[in-house]
Amino acid sequence: MRLLLVEDEAEMASWLVRAFKQSGFVPDHAQNAAVAEALLAGNSYDAVVLDLRLPDKHGLALLADMRKAGNRTPVLVLTAQGSLQDRVKGLNVGADDFLTKPFAIEELEARLTALVRRSRGSSHTPLQCGSLSCAHDSRVFTLAGVLLQLTRRESAALSVLLARSGSPVEKSHLSGKVFPTDSNAGPDAIELVLHRLRRKLAGGDVRIVTVRGLGYMLESTVHENLPG
Repeated sequence: MRLLLVEDEAEMASWLVRAFKQSGFVPDHAQNAAVAEALLAGNSYDAVVLDLRLPDKHGLALLADMRKAGNRTPVLVLTAQGSLQDRVKGLNVGADDFLTKPFAIEELEARLTALVRRSRGSSHTPLQCGSLSCAHDSRVFTLAGVLLQLTRRESAALSVLLARSGSPVEKSHLSGKVFPTDSNAGPDAIELVLHRLRRKLAGGDVRIVTVRGLGYMLESTVHENLPG
């Protein structure tokens, strides 16, 4: 897998390049946006790892230019702790995934592998129901353009419901996705997760409904507000 690492911190870049090579990746390194643009123009990459704080151009501006030029290479953005605004902007300009610093190299490599697998096997169209959107199965959700702050279990539940929006999902199936390795999770544990999700979706144009005998369903409420 050929990667482009766009990172201006020399120590961080050196560590990542070594780690990538040890794992069998083929990385190129760009220390600024200008070098990245030159490498992107002359090479084909499976994925890009993009830091935002570059010396000559903000990383999101580089990403926006890539997408405007028709470059659909998957991009994983490295963000600082709590950079909510950057995450929202990143989704709007075409980021595929985010990873917060500091991070484990194993997680970064796993995310990159998943990004490349998805890009080869599916389109870049985000999952959507009403104004709820998830960028390319990244488990990063926005509602009316605002990033939702979700726990891991809430994110897992919403991913399943969004992928099958408009159709009921059985309680047992949903529980298995949310609690895959937790044998101590009771039969009603999923209801607590859904209760918290409903509160976070309140005020938006989507809702989680209980379909008696069939399970739970995510649906848009937009049609209910239309005249006539």
